[in-house]
Amino acid sequence: MSTNDAKVAPEALISKFEVIRLLKQDQSGRRIAILGTIDNQQGILIAERAAFATESPEALQAFHTAITDVNNLGDNDIYRWYLASSHSVPGSQQPPDLKLNLIWPCTESHIKKYSEQIVRMVTETPEIYRDSIRPYMSAKREEGRLNWVFNILEGRTEQEDVILRDKGHDGAEEGGFLVLPDLNWDRKTMGSLHLLALVMRRDIWSLRDLKKKHIPWLKYLRERLLEETVRVYPQLETDQLKLYVHYQPTYYHFHVHIVNVMLEAGATQATGKAFGLENIISQLETLDGDEEAGMADVSLTYFLGEASELWSNVFGPLKRGEKPLPN
Repeated sequence: MSTNDAKVAPEALISKFEVIRLLKQDQSGRRIAILGTIDNQQGILIAERAAFATESPEALQAFHTAITDVNNLGDNDIYRWYLASSHSVPGSQQPPDLKLNLIWPCTESHIKKYSEQIVRMVTETPEIYRDSIRPYMSAKREEGRLNWVFNILEGRTEQEDVILRDKGHDGAEEGGFLVLPDLNWDRKTMGSLHLLALVMRRDIWSLRDLKKKHIPWLKYLRERLLEETVRVYPQLETDQLKLYVHYQPTYYHFHVHIVNVMLEAGATQATGKAFGLENIISQLETLDGDEEAGMADVSLTYFLGEASELWSNVFGPLKRGEKPLPN
């Protein structure tokens, strides 16, 4: 850049920037690097979306008022997801710049999950799992929290989104599974690809239910998820994908996340939340014991928010030397 260019107003330089091509876009879509020129000299323009204004109720209301061009991507039970635009001019062709998820009506548990809170690392022993966590899981399943999952598995909703149905490695119904886009993916950006595999069987609530006898099924599941993902999305190769499960999961029905390895790892992919499917299979293979030995027999370390019921009812009391509260 010449000395004269350096003295011009900053906004003038931006207006003189001539775009050549995109260099990089982060996988959340919030930051891009563009190669271009100013007066025939190459430059890189890095653009990042400003943080949402949250300093007052009025700022939040202004954000909501600015939402336009809302397009429904899908809905199931209390969950709905959309693409929308902010500050668009009526009649313009501005692409959507907002991905919206709506949970309505939400529960107190949803409110706690999405609230700012201190996070703690906890270690769940087989005894804690047996005495406190398993009963908690059972209580949550009985509250109807899985209605949206069963709606998909039983063919009542989101069937147009299903990209794979598989009957399993032995053809038995309980070994089957289906795959569809995760509600947090925009369904077009390959760098942020995020799919969800839901298993048909209902006896596996979480990775805790996996046993040595499930190894052949898990290996088949892994192979088919990789094969079919690259078939449907040929822009990708199998070594550009990672498969993981959550613990604690958001809901207690076994499911596997399939994501692009380039997807920036937020809290949901962090250590203490995401457990790689390959590592789970390897751990099962090396466990002592017969075919019934499994993940319920090991200690697991993960993180919890202090607002969660598991912290307030189980791990908080244990830390204080008290007995966990009944579910």
